[in-house]
Amino acid sequence: MRLPVFAGLAALAALHVAPAHADTACTALTGTVFPAGHVTSARVMPEADGLPAYCEVRATALPAISIEVRLPMEGWNGKYYQAGCGGFCGILGRADAGSGWINAMRPGLERGYATATSDSGHHGLSVVDASWADHNPQAERDWGWRSIGETNRVAGHLIDAFYGEPAEQAIFQGCSTGGRMAHMAALRYPEMFDGIISGAPAMDYTGLVATALSWFMQANTDADGTPILKPGKEALVGEAVLAQCDGADGAEDGLIADPRACDVDLSGLACTDAAAEDCLTEAELGVIAKWREGPRNAAGDQLYPGGIPEGSEPFWGLWLTGLPGGGGKLNHAFAANFGAYMAFADDPGAGWAPTDFDFETDPARLAAMASVYNADDPDISAFRAAGGKMIVWHGWADAIVTPYKTVDWYEKAAEVAGGEDALNENVALFMVPGLDHCGLQPGPTGLSQADLDPLTPLEAWLADGTAPRSIMAAE
Repeated sequence: MRLPVFAGLAALAALHVAPAHADTACTALTGTVFPAGHVTSARVMPEADGLPAYCEVRATALPAISIEVRLPMEGWNGKYYQAGCGGFCGILGRADAGSGWINAMRPGLERGYATATSDSGHHGLSVVDASWADHNPQAERDWGWRSIGETNRVAGHLIDAFYGEPAEQAIFQGCSTGGRMAHMAALRYPEMFDGIISGAPAMDYTGLVATALSWFMQANTDADGTPILKPGKEALVGEAVLAQCDGADGAEDGLIADPRACDVDLSGLACTDAAAEDCLTEAELGVIAKWREGPRNAAGDQLYPGGIPEGSEPFWGLWLTGLPGGGGKLNHAFAANFGAYMAFADDPGAGWAPTDFDFETDPARLAAMASVYNADDPDISAFRAAGGKMIVWHGWADAIVTPYKTVDWYEKAAEVAGGEDALNENVALFMVPGLDHCGLQPGPTGLSQADLDPLTPLEAWLADGTAPRSIMAAE
C-alpha cells in the first residue's frame, strides 16, 4: 500500500506539484512495452469541459484487458485514482462520456490525480451484453477480479514512465459492478488501495443477478408469459407508500429514511370490480408482495437478503416494469444475460431465460462461478490491517441492487471486526433515502448522484484521520 499522507506530512504533500510535461513526453509513450502488455496509443488531450490537459494513454494487458490511463500534463498531485465500470462493462471509458462521476475518471482528474479505468477484459455491445462470456472462463476471470489488479499495474508503469516516480497514494471508486470491484479490491488486493469508495455494490452477483432478479422476473410473469404489472401504476403505488411511510422517521420530507421502519398496507388500492388504472388487481398486488419479500425456496428459506424496497417506485420503469414508451426493464436484461452466459459453470446459452431459474436446485449450481465473481466476504481484516479506509454508500430506493444486502454485509463485517466501533476505524456506511441505483435517475425531490461527493471526505480521512460524517456534496 502506498504510504498514507499523515498529518505531519500534509504540508509537504500539499507542495507536491509535478512540473509541466511536453507533448512529446506523452506521445513518446506510444509503443511502450511492459511485462505482459503494451501501449497502443498516446495523445495529448487539451483542457476542456472542466478537465485539465492530460496525456491519454490506451494500453492492453494481455490477453485482452483494454485500459485507459489519463496523466495530467501539469499539476499532478502525486496520487492515483482508479475507476470501476458498470454492468457487464465492455465499453472502455463509458462513464467518462457523460458528465456524471459514477465509475468515471473525472473526479480524480479534476483534482490532479493520475487516473485509469478498464473495459474489464472484453468488448461488449452494451453493458447488459454478456455474450462475450459464453464458455470463456478467461474473460470471466478478468471481469471477476483480474482486471482490477492489471489496471493498477499498467497505470503504475505509465506513471513511473511519465513522471519519473510512483504515486504516493491510491484510491478506487466504483458503483454497482464498480462497487463489487471495490469490495473485490479490498479482499484480493488489500494493500493496493489506501482508500476505496464503494457505491450500491452488486457484491453477490450469483445471489443478486441470477437468483433475486430471476425471482422478480418470475413474480411478474403470468402463465402465458406476459407481464402482470405493466408500466403505468408505479405512481399509484408510490403515492400510497409515501403516504404511509414518509413520517415514520418523524419528518415529512418526501423521503423514506428507512423502508424497514414502515409496514405498508396496499389493500386500499385493491380493485373492487374490474381492473382500472386507479387500482391494483389481485394479481398485481401479488407481484408487489413477492417483490417486497425477495427470493425464497419452497421451504421458505430466504435466498437473498430482502426484496424491492419501499420508496423505489419512482424508478421501477427503468429497472422492473418497463417505460411507457418502451425500453427499460433492465433487471430482466441483466438476469437473462447473466444466466445464459455467466452464472453457471456450463453456460446454457441464449435459449435460457430467467423463468427457467429453479429456486430449489439452481442456487447450489451457482457456487463455482460465485468464487470468481462475488466479493461479499465480510472479512476485510487484511485491508483494515494495512490501514485502508473505505466509504460504502447505497440508496434506500435502489430497485436493482437492493440495499438490504449492503446492510447485511456491514453488520457481518462489524461482527468480524469485533464490533461496529472497530469497523468504523476503517469503514463508513452511508444509506441515502430516496436515492435511485447509483443516483442515476433523479428522484421526486431531485436527488441524484450530482448531490453526492464521497471523495472529499475520503481525502480528509486519509490525510488527517478525520472520519467522514456525510457524503452529501457541499452547497
